[in-house]
Amino acid sequence: MHGVDGHVLTSDQCVIGDEHFFLRGRLLLPIVDSDDVFDWGVWVSASRASFVRADDMWSNPARVDDDPIGGYLANILPTYEPSTLNLRARLHAQPVGQRPLVELEPTDHPLAVEQREGISASRIQALVERFAHPA
Repeated sequence: MHGVDGHVLTSDQCVIGDEHFFLRGRLLLPIVDSDDVFDWGVWVSASRASFVRADDMWSNPARVDDDPIGGYLANILPTYEPSTLNLRARLHAQPVGQRPLVELEPTDHPLAVEQREGISASRIQALVERFAHPA
């Protein structure tokens, strides 16, 4: 991973000022009464040590055996109250070429509940409409 002045930005990794480290992941919400999932692409903060380990293992198939990386959701996803920013999360490495999966701490936050219990098709429609016609 090479950057300029302590900054790196790729589609999967971000470093800001050589102090803040982020990894891109997939937060999956099962769709109620379906075998499909709703897939949020999100950023999760990581410690320097965890980020370096993930970077070192980026192309190594054995990365799937690594322990999950703890961190915090670094996105404010629309329509969720309270905010999704800084929800505790864990990144689970996937096979090379796939982004890690994001597991939220099992709290009563609406996003964490939807990850555990599923999201309705009508809720997905409302989210899609929000993106198609932002306020």
